[in-house]
Amino acid sequence: MKVIESIKEMKEASQALRAEGKKIAFVPTMGYLHEGHLSLMRKGREVGDALIVSIFVNPTQFGKGEDLERYPRDIERDKELCKGEGVDILFVPSVREIYPENYQTYVDVEDVTKNLCGTSRPGHFRGVATVVTKLFNIVRPDIAIFGEKDFQQLAVIKRLALDLNMDVEVIGMPIFRESDGLAMSSRNNYLSQEERGAARSIYRALRRAKEVFDEGERSAGVLLNEARRVLEICPLIEPEYVKLADMGTMEYVDRVEEEALLAIAVRIGKTRLIDNIILRKM
Repeated sequence: MKVIESIKEMKEASQALRAEGKKIAFVPTMGYLHEGHLSLMRKGREVGDALIVSIFVNPTQFGKGEDLERYPRDIERDKELCKGEGVDILFVPSVREIYPENYQTYVDVEDVTKNLCGTSRPGHFRGVATVVTKLFNIVRPDIAIFGEKDFQQLAVIKRLALDLNMDVEVIGMPIFRESDGLAMSSRNNYLSQEERGAARSIYRALRRAKEVFDEGERSAGVLLNEARRVLEICPLIEPEYVKLADMGTMEYVDRVEEEALLAIAVRIGKTRLIDNIILRKM
C-alpha cells in the first residue's frame, strides 16, 4: 500500500492508473476506521481495479462548538486496517494541503441540504460538498462509495456529481450495525457505558416505526410519534429531530406512499448521533 500526502503526487498516481486502463474505486473517510468503513472498501475491491482511500478530518464541515479538535484519530491503526483490506493507495493530506493560505472557493448544494442535518448544522454540507469536490478532482475516481448512515450526505453528493457533470458513479452502501443494532460510527467512541446503553434506543425507535409501517400505517404523524415514544423512555436521549423525508429531495412528507426515509438525530451527553431506516412498501 502506498501512502500519499501531497495533491501533486496523488494526481500523478491516479493519472498513471487511468493510463493503465484501471477503474478506480474511491472511499473517502475521516479516519478512525470501523467495520462500516471496511465494508465500503470491500465493495471498492469488488467494483474497481484499484482501490484508493482517503483519510482527512475536514474542518470546513464542523461548526462552531462542534467536535473538530476531539474527533477521534489513530492514523497508524487506520493504515494497518487499510492494508488488511487490500487498499492500493491511502491519501492522507494535511489541512494546509487541502485548504492552502488564502483559500476562497466553496460549493453549495441548495434544496437537498435545507432539512434534517442542514437545519441543525448550518454550513455543514457546504463543507462536505467542497471537500468532496476537491477529492474527486484530485483522485479522479470512476466509482465513489459512501455509507447510507449519512443518508442526506449521500443525497447531497449524488446531486453534486449530477449537477456538475462529474464522471463518477456514486454508490451508497447499507448501514453497518453493532450486534445490538447501534449504527457504527467513529463518534460511538465518545459514549460512556451508560450512554452506550441508551444509544440502543435509536435503532429501537426506527424499528418500532417500521413495524407500524409494515402493519399498514402510512401517516407521517403516527409513524413519527411511535418513534418518539421509544426515544422519550430514555432520559439520557435528547432528540434533535425525528423526521420522514423523500429519499431524493430530503423534503419532509406527510404520508409514505411507496417509500421514504425515517431519519433521527439525537444528543446523548455531548455526543451527537444520527441513524435512519428506509420505509418501503413491500
